[in-house]
Amino acid sequence: MNENKINITDFTEDLEYQSGAVVSKTIIDKEAGTVTLFAFDKGQGLSEHTAPYDALVYAVEGSVEITISGDQYELKTGQTLIMPANDPHALKALTQFKMLLIMIKSK
Repeated sequence: MNENKINITDFTEDLEYQSGAVVSKTIIDKEAGTVTLFAFDKGQGLSEHTAPYDALVYAVEGSVEITISGDQYELKTGQTLIMPANDPHALKALTQFKMLLIMIKSK
């Protein structure tokens, strides 16, 4: 019998939007990397910052504008984008927006 905890999750329903806010839920937090679910209310975002590892963004629902090193990209439901390590990036939700952020740490 498998003793690992198995969960089936619907990320469109797993985290509720909050008015005027960005909320997050850690799905996986391991030494090798993290998976985090975010819900952004329309107009909310993350200010410019950098990360030491590549980060894959998967748009669960809605749309977002992502700026990477001054270049803007619009990401919509079902699309993915990789934000390169150490490049400054920022996000702004164009609609209510949910995303999975997947970071794999490497040496």
